[in-house]
Amino acid sequence: MKAQVLEKNGKKEFAILPWEDYLIIQEMLEDYEDLRELRKAKEESKGQKPIPFEKVVKSLKLKK
Repeated sequence: MKAQVLEKNGKKEFAILPWEDYLIIQEMLEDYEDLRELRKAKEESKGQKPIPFEKVVKSLKLKK
């Protein structure tokens, strides 16, 4: 990653990076957020009885 650092009053203020690097970082952050949400949901569902897939499909009136 090649970032250019801009300073203001002698302190690092901004980082400018290539668009492709930005997209990679953004995707990584989204993946991390998804992982955090998954772990949270998994923790919250501990001890709960699982619902069979067929029952969920039927209750939501979905087609297989």
